[in-house]
Amino acid sequence: MTQDKRRNPVLASLSVLAVLALYGLPFLRLAPNRLVSGQPLDFFSIVDGSAWLLLVMPVALVGLTAAAMFKPRVAWLWAALAIAAAGMPGLLWLAANQASIQLQGQLPIARVSVGSAFWVTLTLLGFIVSSALQQLRANALQSILVATAILMAVGGLLASGACSDLSLIKEYANRADGFVEVVARHLQILLLALVCTLAIGLPLGWAAHAHAKAGRALLPVLNIIQTIPSIALFGLLMAPLALLAASVPALGRAGISGVGLAPAVIALTLYGLLPVVRGTLVGLQNVPSGITQAARALGLKRFQILIAIELPLALPVLLGGVRTAAVSSVGLAAVTALIGAGGLGSILFEGLFANAEDVVLLGVLPIVALGVMVDTLFKVLMRLANRSVHPW
Repeated sequence: MTQDKRRNPVLASLSVLAVLALYGLPFLRLAPNRLVSGQPLDFFSIVDGSAWLLLVMPVALVGLTAAAMFKPRVAWLWAALAIAAAGMPGLLWLAANQASIQLQGQLPIARVSVGSAFWVTLTLLGFIVSSALQQLRANALQSILVATAILMAVGGLLASGACSDLSLIKEYANRADGFVEVVARHLQILLLALVCTLAIGLPLGWAAHAHAKAGRALLPVLNIIQTIPSIALFGLLMAPLALLAASVPALGRAGISGVGLAPAVIALTLYGLLPVVRGTLVGLQNVPSGITQAARALGLKRFQILIAIELPLALPVLLGGVRTAAVSSVGLAAVTALIGAGGLGSILFEGLFANAEDVVLLGVLPIVALGVMVDTLFKVLMRLANRSVHPW
């Protein structure tokens, strides 16, 4: 029975898809400049004798995952995991190496960009690693070690300068001086919005729990806010905030205006209220009534019961709502660049307006990485909260 549980058709399917993507989509693109898509270069045509292991890797991956599917042994799964994990930095090395080769004899403005096969295969290899770890029932330490090894290998390639001929790295080099400030601005928008969301959402969630009529009136209003497109909400906030700044000069000097940080934080706060309020409400509703009745019998006041009993027991569900708000704010913060808030969205929209794909990726990839890190952080916090509530 234990062996049957290790059968994973998903793992084999991901491997087949990775091979199909690798050989069916362009792996690199050679362009005379950054503004044109250029000539596609497929994986098979660029793999030479120096990279024969990468040519063998997809075939071996399919064979190992098929063996793991039909003859489930732990050794097969570990082998598939190792090949997929090694393949991720391996693909980057191959792309970087071939970029240097393809640029020989080209003009300085020529660019080599990674193609769709690279991104699709890289994503599928990541899924294979995750699925294999799940099938192996790897503990947290093992998962962290695998992720750390992959990140160190990728980071080593980037730090060594081996990838400097890739167009994406060239775009980063052109913006390296201000890139940290851009990321810091994005984090500032995110953190300010999250703090404001918690400061407003937690009391509203408690009020919705304590007063059922208030909850029935509040949740539909928050649902309506969620239906408003972000651009429209920014537009609705611009005029009132500009008028407020003009009427109260002190607010204008404090940075409150129709564009910039203020409307960005307010909009993200409004979007984050629904998951936080709903998570707080559901978490408090799930607290057993017998526990609160016993606390009242012991003489605890309502506020003491809330702080000492209800919030700790509701914390796992509450954190789920905060997680949803935080992860969604990471992406929505990019849109605030349209109203002058800055952040990674400024790079993203610069690339869109200039039709420069690698500039777009330079803005998108950190946003994706930040979203994954925020999601992982809250998963860890939720797990710790669950252990504190249910230590057994």
